[in-house]
Amino acid sequence: MTQDMTSNTSHAKPNIDVYLASPRGFCAGVVLAVDIVELAIKKHGAPVYVKHQIVHNPIVVAETERKGAITVENVTDVPEGSVVVFSAHGSPPSDYEEAAKRNLTVIDATCPLVTRVHNEAKKYSREGMNIILVGHRGHQEVIGSTGQTDMSLIDEREGVNVPDFGENAKVAVLTQTTLSVRDTAEAISEIEKKYPGALVRNDICYATTNRQQAASQLSELVELVLVIGAQNSSNCNRLKEVAESRGVRSFLINGPEELDRSWLTGVTRVGITSGASTPETSVAAVIKAINPANVIHIGQGNENITFRLPAELQAEAKKRAKGTGT
Repeated sequence: MTQDMTSNTSHAKPNIDVYLASPRGFCAGVVLAVDIVELAIKKHGAPVYVKHQIVHNPIVVAETERKGAITVENVTDVPEGSVVVFSAHGSPPSDYEEAAKRNLTVIDATCPLVTRVHNEAKKYSREGMNIILVGHRGHQEVIGSTGQTDMSLIDEREGVNVPDFGENAKVAVLTQTTLSVRDTAEAISEIEKKYPGALVRNDICYATTNRQQAASQLSELVELVLVIGAQNSSNCNRLKEVAESRGVRSFLINGPEELDRSWLTGVTRVGITSGASTPETSVAAVIKAINPANVIHIGQGNENITFRLPAELQAEAKKRAKGTGT
């Protein structure tokens, strides 16, 4: 743990310290997706349609819409001949087929780590393996992954009911990228009891793993954890669960408007973290609302990872860089 104390003297409440986890906030996949939408608007003009929320955060979605994006839930909602960006969570092949029928220009903002899961699914399917995906039923990422090929879904929230493929079946196990590290390990252990020779891919992404580790460390130091982010964000919900599993009260809030002051009664150490799709402005606003005596930074620091833009937007990115003098 590193302690970088920052004094806050304006109307400070000396009985409350905020412990701020790092890494937190935007991951490389979210940065990529948001950049893709903004560059697509610059290249093609508004509106650019986005199939599903570009990332699961209402503030980020509203900002892209302010710049000229229109969010829709189905490809059939996109006018023929338009430009559509497929969200960071990934899309099934049926969406690409429908887009082709509607003569849409598709720009793919799928996180590369989700694309890796898609490619694994297709590879193991070609090799004749039975595929199990550990993931949460109905989540957009799972919809995209299960659309790639035939597979069985295990949602550990529903119980780990391992399918029966036969005694000598070849089995590959894939996972949603934003799951609980602990719960997923337990589910995989149950699968391996039935299929000891199963090929297990650890598809939980670096950002999810790092943020959960930081949240675990945070929970050892504080009396209350606030996770800043959206209710429909899988990775935000997992952070809340990490804190609760350590016996620490935890709440998931979008911003200071959802902060219940009664939560702070008698509390002197508040932990704050945020999910991979949460803008840092939301975190700063919550800290300002709490108005702590000190902000203590803990964790390993932010990741230094970036993903390459799609080729069709790289020239636009260079123009933007020149325009900002960077």
